[in-house]
Amino acid sequence: MIAKMNLCRVNNSSTSKLIKVRNFASVLPNEEYTVTPQYPPIQDLSYLKRLERRHEETRESIKDVKTVEEKQIRLNMPKYYGFKSYILSEDYIPYNNLPLIQHVTRTHLIVDKELPEYYRRVYIDELVGKTKADIEEAISIEVEGQKRLHEVIKEDLPIHEVENIFSSSISKQINRIIINNLKKAYPHLLDVQVDNDPRVEACWYAGGMVPPENIKRYREGREWTKEFKDLPTDRLMSYEGKVNLSLRTNAPLPAFVNYSEAENPDFDVPFFKYDPRTVGTKTLHKRIVNVPGFWPGDPNQFGILSYHPRGHLHTRERFNDPQEHKEALHRQGILASFAWLSAQANFLGFNTFNDITYPLANQLVITNGQTWSFYAYQLNTMLMHGKYIEKNPKKNICWATPELKLYDNINNGKVEGFNDDVLKVLLKFYGNKPEKRLGLNMTPYLRHKEKLVADYEDDEQREWLEREYKFLVSNRPRLVEMDEMYHWEKIYKKDHKTRFMDKKLRPFELLKKPQDRTLNDRLGKYIPRALRPGLPRNKGRRAREFWP
Repeated sequence: MIAKMNLCRVNNSSTSKLIKVRNFASVLPNEEYTVTPQYPPIQDLSYLKRLERRHEETRESIKDVKTVEEKQIRLNMPKYYGFKSYILSEDYIPYNNLPLIQHVTRTHLIVDKELPEYYRRVYIDELVGKTKADIEEAISIEVEGQKRLHEVIKEDLPIHEVENIFSSSISKQINRIIINNLKKAYPHLLDVQVDNDPRVEACWYAGGMVPPENIKRYREGREWTKEFKDLPTDRLMSYEGKVNLSLRTNAPLPAFVNYSEAENPDFDVPFFKYDPRTVGTKTLHKRIVNVPGFWPGDPNQFGILSYHPRGHLHTRERFNDPQEHKEALHRQGILASFAWLSAQANFLGFNTFNDITYPLANQLVITNGQTWSFYAYQLNTMLMHGKYIEKNPKKNICWATPELKLYDNINNGKVEGFNDDVLKVLLKFYGNKPEKRLGLNMTPYLRHKEKLVADYEDDEQREWLEREYKFLVSNRPRLVEMDEMYHWEKIYKKDHKTRFMDKKLRPFELLKKPQDRTLNDRLGKYIPRALRPGLPRNKGRRAREFWP
C-alpha cells in the first residue's frame, strides 16, 4: 500500500489549526509485479570498487555528449590548467623506446618484406613504367637541379634539418606524379584531399605502469590507501607529429584482416610496467588535444596515406647500433599511425574511454627520398586505460617492411640503380581503394540530431562552443598562470611555520589545490550595463555558458 500525508485545516468556534491526514491508496491491479521479490544487485563497497565505479560513470557519461567538439571539451573538464602529459614526439626518439610505444598503443608488430596478403589484390604492374621516368626526373631535379634557400644564403643548417627539407620536397613531387598518372585507373584519387605539412596531435590514456614516487607517498600518507601504494596508474600520452603530407578521402580503407583477428592470442604485445621517464620520455602540462590535420565537419575525414621524414636519425648516431636504428623507425611508424587514426576516431565520436566499434586502417611512408620504409596499420582498439590494459583482448596490428632503397645514386643528372620493387609497393598504397561500409553506423556515439557544434540553431551557443573548443586545441597558455608555492614560503610558512601572524591568502594556506581547478570554475564574460537595458542593475551581468 502507498501512504500519502496531507495537511488539512480544521475550523472550530475558537481556533483554527492544521492537522495531519493520512490517505491510503491500494496498488493498482495493472501495475507490474513479480511473485519473487526483485532486489537491486549488492555492490562491493571496498575502496577500489567504489573508485572504479565512480570513474566508469564519469567516462560513460561522455557517450551521451552530443557533438564532437563538446566531447573534446568534456575530456578537458577536470583540469583548468591542463594535465600532466607524457610527450611522445615523432622526431625525438630516446634509446630503447619501442617496447614502451608498443605497450601504450597496444600494437603487435609484424616485420616482413611483404605487406599483408590483402595487397596481392591490388594490381599496378602495368603502371610502373608509366610513372618511373617522371619520378626519376623529379629526383634528379630535386637533388642536383636546384638550390634551396639555405644554400643560397649559405645558412649552415644541421644535417637532419637539411634532410627533412629534401624529404618534404621529394615527397610532394612524387605524390603529385603518382596521382596524375594513376587517377584514370583509380578514380578515387580524383577526390582525394592532400594536406601539406598538416598538424597532427593525439592524446590517450594508457595504464599498467607503476605509480610515480609522489603518488606512492600520497597513498602511504592515508590509512585507507596504504595497501594500494603500488597499484598501477594511468598515464596521459600526448603525441606531437611531424608530417610532410597526408591524403584523406570520404571513405575508410578496407580492413587488412577481419576484426575478429584482433583477439588472436598469437598477436603478442610487450608489457612495459615502468615509468615512461625511465626511457627518456619527457613530461609537460598540457590539455587533451586530438587534431588529425583538419577540423570537425570536413567530409574527407578518413586518412589513407601519409609521408614522414627521417632526419631525426642523424641525431641518434651516438648510439651506433644498427638494431636500435631499425627499432627507432618502427617506433616512429607505429606511433604516427596509431595517433593519426586515434585523432580521426575522436572526430567520429570515439575517444580513449569509449572504444571504436569497427576497425580503421591507414598507410604510412617514412623516407628521405632515397631510403624508404612502408607501414600498414589497423586500429582495432583504443581502450587501454586501467584494467583494460590487461583485460582488453583486442590488439592493434602494424605491418612493416625493412628499409628499402629507391635508387643507388645520381650521376650527371641520371638516376642509377632504380628499384622498381620499391615503386610497386608505393603504387599499391595509392591503388588501395577506400570503400564505404554500407549498413554500418560509423558514428554510434553521435546519436543526436546535432553531431557538430555547427548544427546548433542557437547562435550564442554555437559561437560560445566554437570559441571554447578552438582555444583548447590552440595550446595557448592561460592568461594567469597556476599558483605555486615559492621556496621561501615552503621554508618559513610550511616547513617551520615561523610566519603564523601573516594573513592567510595563498592557496596552500587556504587548503586549496590550484591544480584541481576544473575547466568551468570561472565567471562568465561580463556584459556591460548599457547592453542589458531591460534588466535590473544586478541581473544579467554574466553571459551564458554552455558547458557539456
